[in-house]
Amino acid sequence: MNTAYHVVGVVAALWIGFSAYSIVTKQAFVAEPLVEYGVPGSWWNWLGLAKAAGALGLIVGFFVPAVGIAAAIGLILYFAGAEITILRARSYKTLPFPLLYMIPAIATLVLQLAV
Repeated sequence: MNTAYHVVGVVAALWIGFSAYSIVTKQAFVAEPLVEYGVPGSWWNWLGLAKAAGALGLIVGFFVPAVGIAAAIGLILYFAGAEITILRARSYKTLPFPLLYMIPAIATLVLQLAV
C-alpha cells in the first residue's frame, strides 16, 4: 500500500503541477476555456500558484503526513470549484476535465489515509 501511495502521489503531483504550469504560462488549451467561463485574467496566476502549492504539498506529505492530507483536500476543493465554475458557465463539453485532476488527488488522499 505504501508503494501505491508514493506512485500515485508522485503521478498526481506531476499531473497537477503540469496543470499549474499550463495556467501560469497561459497555454491556449487552458486560457481559452477560462475566458469562456468568465474567469478574470487577474486570477490566473493565483489559480496556478494554488495548484502548484497543492502539488508540492502532495510531495511534502510523504514526509509530513498532515501537509499531504491538507494539500489533497485543498486540491479536491479546488477542482470541485472548477466543476462549479464550468456548470455556471454552462460549458458542459469541458465538465470532465477537472475530474481528470481531482481523481488522482482523491486517490492520493485515500491511499495516504490507508497507509
